[in-house]
Amino acid sequence: MSNILAIVGRPNVGKSTLFNRLTGMRQAIVDPTSGVTRDRHYGRSDWNGVEFSIIDTGGYVIGSDDIFESEIRRQVELALEEADIILFMVDAREGLMGMDQDISELLRRSEKKTFVAANKADSSEHYHEASEFYSLGIDQIFPISAMNGSGTGELLDAIVKEFKSPVIEDIPDIPKIAVIGRPNVGKSSLVNALLGKEQNIVTPIPGTTRDSVYTRYKGYGFDYFLVDTAGVRKKSRVSENIEFYSVMRSIRTIENSDVCLLMVDAEQGFESQDTNIFSLAQKNHKGIIIVVNKWDLIVKSSNTHKEFEALIRQKISPFSDVPIVFTSVLNKQRIHKTIELAHKVYENRRQKITTSKLNELLLPVIHNTPPPVTKGKVVKIKYITQLKTPFPAFVFFCNLPQYVKEPYKRFVENQLRKMFDFSGVPIELYFRDK
Repeated sequence: MSNILAIVGRPNVGKSTLFNRLTGMRQAIVDPTSGVTRDRHYGRSDWNGVEFSIIDTGGYVIGSDDIFESEIRRQVELALEEADIILFMVDAREGLMGMDQDISELLRRSEKKTFVAANKADSSEHYHEASEFYSLGIDQIFPISAMNGSGTGELLDAIVKEFKSPVIEDIPDIPKIAVIGRPNVGKSSLVNALLGKEQNIVTPIPGTTRDSVYTRYKGYGFDYFLVDTAGVRKKSRVSENIEFYSVMRSIRTIENSDVCLLMVDAEQGFESQDTNIFSLAQKNHKGIIIVVNKWDLIVKSSNTHKEFEALIRQKISPFSDVPIVFTSVLNKQRIHKTIELAHKVYENRRQKITTSKLNELLLPVIHNTPPPVTKGKVVKIKYITQLKTPFPAFVFFCNLPQYVKEPYKRFVENQLRKMFDFSGVPIELYFRDK
């Protein structure tokens, strides 16, 4: 469903500055790779009502003797593979550099639509000098300033015209359960084990992301779509690229789901990449179940299960009210338990609590334990109601919302979770002036 724009170019031409301007840092996800002085960013933006995703292909390893071959080629190839449109950034002040020509050679071999943004064109002099970049053989040159935004409107007008409109197709309103996680944790194996002989394959739904495969499944009283990432294709390139591919695919799968089964490899433990993907699901307000696979391979003592679970909850804190199930997909141990939990979390996410019940149960607790007095200001919460959002969100009307701090919000959320079953579901709380 997402159109994807990738920003490529040599170091220090302003890629991240433009990325930050276009995304407003909304949902910007950083995927730091161990041992590499480079971050890659993914974000969401929209222009004239057209939503799209952006990849900023990031910085480079410092001190590499062969910076183009070892770094930029990988960045550009990654962008060419994942993106619909390429934005090639150059520096209007520095003019055309040899590395720019090398990158344009790579881009020319692809069939992806490419635009050139001649950045740092802050004056009319630099604006005219940008014309030298036409020698790259790309006819869409836009002088811009990522810093102050000049010229970016015209650039975005041209880009969004090239994006394909999503095809909207009527599909049954049934739960969409996504199987997400790092490479080789058993995602496809779980999907195959669940489907077994009763699988009912449907054509991938037009307009959904190219890497998500929707499979209709009916069995054991359930009817839902399993959303499986197509899997990380085998690459001869370094593992960090594979890790980034998995994050990108997880993001797009998460966006099109109701509940996420985050699969974890028991032998490898709950790693930073798992925490990253968990955060993606949480920020997108999706239901979450953590599925610890390959549990049969772990040498167990009496407390192994509890210790592993405690470690996971510590790493995902403060949102730790999440079901955790230990499975062996290979031995088909507790795989149907994962679907039972997914269905329960789906119902938790949809539940609506009446305003009268909320106020009757929660207001007395709040009155007994009010927000701490800050700077002599006494906060009085008068009224609570649930918003009509696809995920649980509650508004607390009070006299001084600006004095309600994060620890008290967590306290209120914990009270909500005690009173109502929101296991596996992120909750949003808003405090507003009455």
